[in-house]
Order: sequence, then structure tokens, then C-alpha cells
Amino acid sequence: MANKDATFLDAVKDVNPLKVKSKTIHSTPTKPKPIPRKFIEDESKALLESLSDEYITPEIESDENNSFLRSGHSPDIIKRLKKGYWTVEGSIDLHGLVSEEAKEYVVEFIQECKRKGVRCIRIIHGKGYGSFNKEPVLKKKVRNWLSQKDEVIAFAEAPKHDGGSGVVIVLLKSGN
Repeated sequence: MANKDATFLDAVKDVNPLKVKSKTIHSTPTKPKPIPRKFIEDESKALLESLSDEYITPEIESDENNSFLRSGHSPDIIKRLKKGYWTVEGSIDLHGLVSEEAKEYVVEFIQECKRKGVRCIRIIHGKGYGSFNKEPVLKKKVRNWLSQKDEVIAFAEAPKHDGGSGVVIVLLKSGN
């Protein structure tokens, strides 16, 4: 061991330290705030219970294009949604779920997107081919739930190449 130390010292005897121009003091990174899981669970439960299956938004009921625009926003938003102006940043598939499960998934998905700052999402509710009488049960319910969510600015039926009547594209409010 002494031989290695001597060899090292011999190798660096002519080395001069670098001149320090300015010292940079690195601060320790701040830890992210903990996510209050109980609060999130309680919030999810309250939001889930606040969505009604019976409430029908007049805008949806009368709209032949199966779209919705919250009042106070430009009608151009619907056109842009249909043309794919916003990139879809998140997607959820509700195939095979019963109504209550689907509602829970939609609420949790929107909350997660809100936390992550996601603006444009895709909800695949299907066309009802697997349901009783081949009726699209979730189609109407999902659109109804979305119209009750304050986070939702607008939604529109997806273009045919992106799922058509079995998919809805949703624009969420910006910010957390």
C-alpha cells in the first residue's frame, strides 16, 4: 500500500491546482410535496357521487354532431377539436366496463390529467356492439358525465379514422 501511495505522489508532484474563478454553490434539490392520498381518495369519491346519470345537458341533447362546448368559449374550439388541432396526450379505453366502473375510471382519469397538465384526451367508450340490444350505453353516459365536469371545455366525436362514434375527444381547461 505504501508503494502505491509513493508512486501516486511521484506521479503528481509537478501538478499545480487550477485557479478557482468563482465558486458555485449548489443548493440541495427541494423534495416534491407529498401527495395526500386520503384527500385524493375523498375527492374522487365526492366527484364520482356528484355525477348524475339522469342529468341531460341541453346542448348535448339537441346537438346532432355529438359535441359539447361550455358557454363562454369560441365555437372554433369544436372545429379545431374535430380537425385534430390539439395533440391527444392521454387516452382511456372503457370497453368491457359497466356503467359505474366506467364513471369511476373517467373521474380518476380526468383528475390525473388535470394533475399532469394534460389538455387533450381521448375516451374510447365503444359503439355498443358488446352490449344488450347492441345499444351504445356508455356513449350517452360518458358525454353526459363530461358535460357536468367543470374541467371540460369541450368534446367532440372523433373522426372516423380515429374511432368515430365510439370515441370522444375532450379538451380540458389548462393549468393545475
